[in-house]
Amino acid sequence: MNESKKKLKLTIPKGSLQEDISSLFEQAGLKLRFSSSRDYRPAINDPEIQIKLLRPQEIPNYLIGEDEFDLGISGIDWVKETNADVEVILDLETGGVRIVFCIPNFWENINSLDEILNEFHKSGKIFRISTEYLTLSLKYLKNNETYKTLYGNKDPMVITPWKKWGENERVKIFLSFGATEAKPPEEVDAIIDNTQTGSTLRANNLKIVETIDTSNAVLIANKNALKDEWKNEKIKDLKVLLMGVIEASKKLHIFMNVKEENLQKILKKLPALKRPTISKLAGDDTDGWYAINTIIKKEEFLNLIPSLRKYAQGLVVHQPRQILPLEKIK
Repeated sequence: MNESKKKLKLTIPKGSLQEDISSLFEQAGLKLRFSSSRDYRPAINDPEIQIKLLRPQEIPNYLIGEDEFDLGISGIDWVKETNADVEVILDLETGGVRIVFCIPNFWENINSLDEILNEFHKSGKIFRISTEYLTLSLKYLKNNETYKTLYGNKDPMVITPWKKWGENERVKIFLSFGATEAKPPEEVDAIIDNTQTGSTLRANNLKIVETIDTSNAVLIANKNALKDEWKNEKIKDLKVLLMGVIEASKKLHIFMNVKEENLQKILKKLPALKRPTISKLAGDDTDGWYAINTIIKKEEFLNLIPSLRKYAQGLVVHQPRQILPLEKIK
């Protein structure tokens, strides 16, 4: 294929992650243009990238095979849930959620999975869970010591519209297609779902009993695409642009003027990305003055204030848009 006509097929998440990813891309210089709120194929200002929106739950499985997408963004929770054989390229450090086990908040005296399993077992009731995370939920239950004591190695009964499996009919897991938090207490007794703040759970009278896992959005690649030289290089280009935004969000770019007599006092205190840039100020009236230019971690800035206030003048602080770690992309 002609190099100029090659396309990297990228799928990004529709839904709650869409705004975060669009913002991340824009900061990286990649502008998505949607013709409407229903547009699943946005344009992008890079003619070598072709984009489509899909649900994050679906994306990992669409990155397997030669004719599928080359690159995608989804939560690491869905990569684990689907057991998709993909390559995790980069943690995007956005879209963070917790995967939580929840029960109705009127069960004031029950505060663990162990307690609820014992309670339902003693009363002879079937314990029902609703979730989109079938794989995770099975592991969570079967790794629980109380579950092992009560039911041994039996798999909980898993119920989907097209298939049922599992030997333990005393514990049932129902596949949810959304609005999971609305299911208890009528349809099910508990849920396993993701949450950012917990506000939706609280609004539906649920309480978080345990956090099972955490998840961020990740950039994932089709392993077949990585074997293609052109696609591999294009993926590296995209990776370094996104890494630049992530790195910049943690850093500050500071400039200051310092008298020569205070230069070493400042340098002893001053951290830097590599080493600070130091130069003499121009002009006869600035003799004995130096300019310092450096990148520091945001978390270090407050601790530097006493020294900067004492020894520096003309302090300027910038939030960099990108810091491209080119040496890390080989």
